[in-house]
Amino acid sequence: MRTVELVCSPGLEVTVRAVWGRLAAAGLPSLARNIHPTNRPHLTLAAVDEFPPGVEHRLAELFDAALPVPVTLDRVVVLDGSAPLVWLVRPTASLTALHAAVWDVLAEADGHRPWHAPDAWVPHLSLALRFRNADLRLARAVTGGQRPTGDFAAARSYDGTNRSVIPLAGRG
Repeated sequence: MRTVELVCSPGLEVTVRAVWGRLAAAGLPSLARNIHPTNRPHLTLAAVDEFPPGVEHRLAELFDAALPVPVTLDRVVVLDGSAPLVWLVRPTASLTALHAAVWDVLAEADGHRPWHAPDAWVPHLSLALRFRNADLRLARAVTGGQRPTGDFAAARSYDGTNRSVIPLAGRG
């Protein structure tokens, strides 16, 4: 599997990682426990089985023209009641247009993950996986109800086959 992801600016990344740390310190599930070197706050725009030839170059051109993208984080929620704990991202016109453009570039790719499709996508940064909805009140208290702002400053692709990251633009 190959993903297309936006990576947070340094200040926003520090903010998200601090929340990861506070969740872990409170005994809650947290991505702070994932120590793989590719683990960092990111927004997934798309995931496909493989990139067709030339797609990495086309994505890099797209991101070089579009980044940075301003972002404001919103509420902390549990997706689907018993799944990831996430920080919702407010979908601005520029972010929504970039997302649609990525899907246009990937039109010929096989194995699109439907939850990233423009009509189904819920933009978010993951805070924890396999989170119980019953712990949401505590998680919200730990995160502090803040609505940080920053930028998506870089883009990358995660290759699930070899667990590696390929920069697409900026310092991804």
